[in-house]
Amino acid sequence: MYKTVADRLENCSKVILVHGNADMDAIGSAYAISATFGDSVIFAPNGVDRVARMVVDKLGITVKEKAELSQFDRVVIVDTSSPEQLVGDTELVFPDDVIVIDHHMPSGKWSENNLFCDSTKVSCTQIIMSVIRASGRRIDKNVGLALIGGMITDSGHFQFATPELLRDFASVMEEADIDMDEAFALTKAETGMSERIAMMKCVERSRFERVGDMIVAVSVGGSFEASGCRALLQSGADVAFVASQRDDSFRISARTTQEILRRGLHLGEILKGLGTETDTEGGGHGGAAGMSGIGDAEAMLHMCMQRTMDVFRQIKKSDAEKSV
Repeated sequence: MYKTVADRLENCSKVILVHGNADMDAIGSAYAISATFGDSVIFAPNGVDRVARMVVDKLGITVKEKAELSQFDRVVIVDTSSPEQLVGDTELVFPDDVIVIDHHMPSGKWSENNLFCDSTKVSCTQIIMSVIRASGRRIDKNVGLALIGGMITDSGHFQFATPELLRDFASVMEEADIDMDEAFALTKAETGMSERIAMMKCVERSRFERVGDMIVAVSVGGSFEASGCRALLQSGADVAFVASQRDDSFRISARTTQEILRRGLHLGEILKGLGTETDTEGGGHGGAAGMSGIGDAEAMLHMCMQRTMDVFRQIKKSDAEKSV
């Protein structure tokens, strides 16, 4: 797979697209391709998140807010599980030979001929690392920082790391001559006052339910949904869902602990299932996932809570059977 992708990135002009509110993993993947294979533009039709913006500034990455796809020989999409995540001011039309590189559970919305996916990878940058190595090129320092930045953030600062991710991380550090303090400094940012207040309001507005020793909490916030999830987990929840409402549209971030993940809950599967049932967009990883679309945030949170409690009951029943 990696050599096939590398060959298709050679000797052509490229536009590299990232999903809406693009995170470090998406930007790191796009930059690593752009810097390694050249003749390319990074296009974020719906902007980048706070950490990614900070890294863009630190590494001097140029990210375009508008691009005409037909002007390029190749269209490449990274870290994006469905076309809906790329919707901007204008509808994008993708060529038949578009390349989609991803690590999420396949949504079925990309053609199998175009999709290069490995859902066993914690971060998309792990796939890009292998593509670069398959091309025979070396990983320089800035590319290395972009790659390990994606590994750090998508593993929850190694909370959800696998042995494979740790090996990939160490190999990039060694090849690109990166020290650990440089790696962590790349994505480190002080928590601003607005984010701190949003986290406190999220906890204040939260409600929760429990099944046995497991707690699921939900809350509606105006912004910083992922940070709100972390605040709920730190306050004692095992699973957290935080939603925001913008007119008729909602967005939900979800997080869980490594312990609950080991016991059998998978947030990506829960939100993918709900997304299919409600004709919205949901999915992600076991420990971190998201959902968005047209609908009422409170109603969607209720569904998330009920579905999570169903899984909790299954876990509780399984635990009881094992103890007999």
